Amino acid sequence: MSGRTSLTIVLAAGEGTRMRSSMPKVLHPVAGQSLLAHVLSAAPAGAGNSLAVVVGPDHQAVAGEVRRYRGDAETFVQRDRQGTAHAVLSAREALARGTDDLIVAFGDTPLISAATFTRLRAALKQGAALAVLGFRAADPTGYGRLLVEGDRLIAIREQADASAAEREVTLCNAGIMAFDGRKALSILEKIGNANSKSEYYLTDAVAIVRDLGLEAVVIETSEDEVRGINTKAQLAEAESVMQARLRKAALDAGVTLVAPETVYLAADTTFGKDVTIEPFVVIGPGVSIADGAVIHSFSHIVQSSIGKKASVGPYARLRPGTSLGEGVRIGNFVETKASTLEGGVKVNHLSYIGDSHVGANANLGAGTITCNYDGFSKHKTEIGEGAFIGTNSSLVAPVKIGKGAYIGSGSVITRDVPDDAMAVERSQQTNREDGAKRYREIKTRAKAPKAD
Repeated sequence: MSGRTSLTIVLAAGEGTRMRSSMPKVLHPVAGQSLLAHVLSAAPAGAGNSLAVVVGPDHQAVAGEVRRYRGDAETFVQRDRQGTAHAVLSAREALARGTDDLIVAFGDTPLISAATFTRLRAALKQGAALAVLGFRAADPTGYGRLLVEGDRLIAIREQADASAAEREVTLCNAGIMAFDGRKALSILEKIGNANSKSEYYLTDAVAIVRDLGLEAVVIETSEDEVRGINTKAQLAEAESVMQARLRKAALDAGVTLVAPETVYLAADTTFGKDVTIEPFVVIGPGVSIADGAVIHSFSHIVQSSIGKKASVGPYARLRPGTSLGEGVRIGNFVETKASTLEGGVKVNHLSYIGDSHVGANANLGAGTITCNYDGFSKHKTEIGEGAFIGTNSSLVAPVKIGKGAYIGSGSVITRDVPDDAMAVERSQQTNREDGAKRYREIKTRAKAPKAD
């Protein structure tokens, strides 16, 4: 928001015991990113906007996730769990620096949007001391109710304390709040713990703001946007909502999704123009798909770059580190990993290409395998431009196939093949000799002392 500074405090200290998992709750994924990552991405960023994340003790993995997605963020530890207001005050050092706006968000609400944070801040700019995010619940049972008079928020009433009339209210508290940053610390410090659990509740800020003669308001959003995740069932519901959002965004951007409801996308998937995705495709994190590419049915793609007019699948698997050039064809039951395939390469059937570089317009026949692992280390295969690899060939890395080389069907290649040369099936005796030599080398290396 132009001309205003902000601090966003994200509360991420919860254990998430109802998730029935050893993983901290906020690290569970939705659309290929952690719950926390989604919230951090939505939080205000750039000049004048700072970010603090409150984590639990011994939650180094959560702190690491913060550094991964928002290197500008500070982390603070809430050692004793004494309520939401206590958690916010764990970041007192950041609060004390002072900003125009303070946003308090939660690390388990992955569907929150940057636009909603902006709307909360707009209410502060217009003079409110506190803006509370609310939603109209289809079933308000269990939620705190937001009681209003006109445009002003009067109180947040918890279900247990609500009268029969108040329980009929469907406007509910989402938990996310924005404070006038110049008054926030003094408001938070006035919150007491005179309740059955002796905890400091952020919701008490409403009464304190009213006692000070200041204004509190409600900003409404959809129920979907403020879904908090406490169970695996709720995680699945959030995934469904996120996937619907991502599919709609893809369709609006011009991507052809033949059967949208069957396609799984990641939050960071990027598309060029005129991309087509056929049914039952799974796209994980770190995937970019360029103009005119087609992803055929039942393909699975993660951390890969797909070039213009490339064709992938059906039943293809692209693993991390795959880069496909323009017009590459990856066909049925082909798997790639950590490999670059230059423009025009064809790998059409039943092949594995790993730790490889394949030159432009090379053709790899059905059943081609790059044997990249010797039991201890991975090795590189290089295939030159325009090379032709016959069906059922095994390329035992490290090996280099020269430009324009021809490998006959059924060959086992253990030595480099020069440019424009031909290599044909080798005798079983030669293969046994080369295999035995390689085995002795591997065993010797495995027994050698490790360097410091």
